[in-house]
Amino acid sequence: MMIQAIAIDDEIPALKVLENFCAKVDYIHLQQTFNQPDKALKYLCKSPVDLLFLDINMPSITGTDLYRSIEQKMMVIFTTAHSEYAVEGFNLNALDYLLKPFTFERFLQAAEKAKLFQPPPPPLIFRIDYSLVKVNPPDILFIEGLDDYLKIHLLQQPPLIVRMTMKAMMEKLPASAFVRVHRSFIVPLAHIEQVRNKIILIAGNEIPVGSSYEAGFFSQFKM
Repeated sequence: MMIQAIAIDDEIPALKVLENFCAKVDYIHLQQTFNQPDKALKYLCKSPVDLLFLDINMPSITGTDLYRSIEQKMMVIFTTAHSEYAVEGFNLNALDYLLKPFTFERFLQAAEKAKLFQPPPPPLIFRIDYSLVKVNPPDILFIEGLDDYLKIHLLQQPPLIVRMTMKAMMEKLPASAFVRVHRSFIVPLAHIEQVRNKIILIAGNEIPVGSSYEAGFFSQFKM
């Protein structure tokens, strides 16, 4: 399962280091970086993530205060040049504490902790033909809207037809792993193979990106 992450640091060079390191790890998708904490908080309200890389010593707000202000539960790895903040970071149940400047090897140790602690998404339960069917979110290739029904395309399994709205489905899915890209399509970020000319390729299927969903999709997905 891909870990969806953002990085917050008031120093641009520090964000560049994290971008570079995350690009070398195939199980972390760094959606965005922010050098202004208030913009990061606005982003998190619309786009939940699994993991924060968060600088502690920022001029407008400390990373620890920012983390306390976030209502959603998510993993955090603190970064800072000041070792005296370590105790406070761990008191907030941080996964790790990276003391700048850190090497890729040290970053990888922290990333592995995130991989270890990421809880697997619970199975989804759907009522189909008077019976209950269990679906694991990682098995979903994409979801297609068909009038009053949804068609759930699955990995190496026949598709399922459920009576449900797209809105209700989005509320049921893990928010950091799935994104609505069209009025008739929901896709999991982990299964996207290619995006070209506003067409998403998943397991040989071409899925269009609707104009009203384009900005939201590309803010969460970067190849």
